[in-house]
Amino acid sequence: MTPTELIVPTYTQLLTSLSGWLKKAETQSPNADTLLSARLAEDMYPLATQIRFSCVQAYEAVYRLKGENFPESINQLLDEGRNANDEPGSLADAQTRIEETLSLLNALSPNELDAHSGKPLAHALPNGMILDLTTEQYARDWTLSQFYFHVMIAYAILRKEKIELGKADYIAHMLPFLRPETLPDN
Repeated sequence: MTPTELIVPTYTQLLTSLSGWLKKAETQSPNADTLLSARLAEDMYPLATQIRFSCVQAYEAVYRLKGENFPESINQLLDEGRNANDEPGSLADAQTRIEETLSLLNALSPNELDAHSGKPLAHALPNGMILDLTTEQYARDWTLSQFYFHVMIAYAILRKEKIELGKADYIAHMLPFLRPETLPDN
């Protein structure tokens, strides 16, 4: 499986799910925008940050795998996430970030992230450490795990805040593959 085949469908499916979770939150919570300040634990970032960092992971993966410099929009998104304690924004803002990220992913050609396959990729972390990876290792072992972390923390925060979500909300992208005759009788 190529980086494009791995990254693009995964990010698209889960960002679409995240958008759906936020829509459910809007219908279930009378003050839904206040959910953006909710945290899973006191020492963790709030929901607003988790959403933005999910989008950042997608942007960073696209630009790193294409071998291109990050556009300023990634830094702006990171700053929004870091400043979400004081300025969480609105659910409409969060949906806009998700839509922008989905547009980026949908605009990619089928092999656009694969040109540097097998080549080394040095990934510098904010604390000064550097990971030496291949592009495939970066896609599989770093960016996907970072993305899943932020998306799942967002899910967990919403559940903690009593938003009714279940496994079907998490795997909604799999439902088209469900054999109709195997559905339970309810």
